[in-house]
Amino acid sequence: MTAAEDVTESRLLLAEYDRIKDEQRARIGFRDNLVYVTLAASAGILAVAVQSTQPRILLAVPVICLILGWTYLINDEKISAIGSYIRERLGPRLGELAGVRGVVFGWEEHHRQDAGRLTRKRLQTAADLLTYVGLPVVCVAVFLCSPAAQPALVALSLAEAAGLMALGRQFLRYAER
Repeated sequence: MTAAEDVTESRLLLAEYDRIKDEQRARIGFRDNLVYVTLAASAGILAVAVQSTQPRILLAVPVICLILGWTYLINDEKISAIGSYIRERLGPRLGELAGVRGVVFGWEEHHRQDAGRLTRKRLQTAADLLTYVGLPVVCVAVFLCSPAAQPALVALSLAEAAGLMALGRQFLRYAER
């Protein structure tokens, strides 16, 4: 068998499947670790703010949550996009080439039909909003209620609050899909 005979469309599609599943797994691990990094960084900042009695330090939490929250959201979207691509394009094309009727990659469909999926998705959205929006909004509110609220820092905190609201809207918008 020559190299040209060894390369078939179905082999190329299976190789693509392997590669995008690898990417999906890597993104899932990265996304999930972002939650731990966010919580650890936020807890560290909160501890420093409490120990130093410097409420302005709390303004670091929204910056961290905005950056890591956006990164989390983008990775989550790519994870879902990969699954959608496999279900809607790659699987049907491989099935067509193999003469298979029905779903080729069963797990890609099966796990989406779980009766508790909608509840889990809603709870995950709530947890994401609490982690990436709720906690930093509380930090902004605590800062604004403190005597350290000077005009420049108030402007910064309001800009952070606006960014957090935009991030929250993106989480909700994405969850609707």
